[in-house]
Amino acid sequence: MPFWVIGGEYTDTRFAEIAGGGAETRVGPFARYEDAKAEWARRAWSSVDDAHARWRIEEEGAEEGSAYWVVGGEYADTRFTQPAPGTEEMRYGPFRTYEEAKAEWARRAWATVDDAHTRFRIERRAR
Repeated sequence: MPFWVIGGEYTDTRFAEIAGGGAETRVGPFARYEDAKAEWARRAWSSVDDAHARWRIEEEGAEEGSAYWVVGGEYADTRFTQPAPGTEEMRYGPFRTYEEAKAEWARRAWATVDDAHTRFRIERRAR
């Protein structure tokens, strides 16, 4: 199933409402997860200084029987495409709702806020 990168600039750090109204930006579809992840990394890095910007990856058709995951860890550099040497991306979940995943994402993001090479994202994937 295709993958999408979804997000944008939100009104605040609750990430519930897009600044200026309207819908979240959807970029894709990407046939391969790796391509969606590369686009996610590009957008995440280009908005790294904007606390109101967030991006996530969703698998099309994942609504029925889907689960949310918090994915990330320490990366080799700030492109966030390759895990740091000797590590691998970690997956936490599944979470039934986006809100549950967001709480875990916030916990992990704040615990590593001073590490420029550590990044987490929320993904919705089919089980």
